[in-house]
Amino acid sequence: MGRGRVQLRRIENKIRRQVTFSKRRTGLVKKVQEISVLCDADVALIVFSPKGKLFEYSAGSRLRQVVGSS
Repeated sequence: MGRGRVQLRRIENKIRRQVTFSKRRTGLVKKVQEISVLCDADVALIVFSPKGKLFEYSAGSRLRQVVGSS
């Protein structure tokens, strides 16, 4: 038996919203890592929290060259 469909709407409770953000951000980073390894793809992920904090992830030889050349 599968999970029910999640209704997409803003979570009003601040604590629940932050917990959901953290869990989904972790899951998103995991998926980005997987696609990078499985498909040998160069990937970059940039996420800003509701408070403006930056979370980033990058993988791939071309991305390292671009970032390292600055």
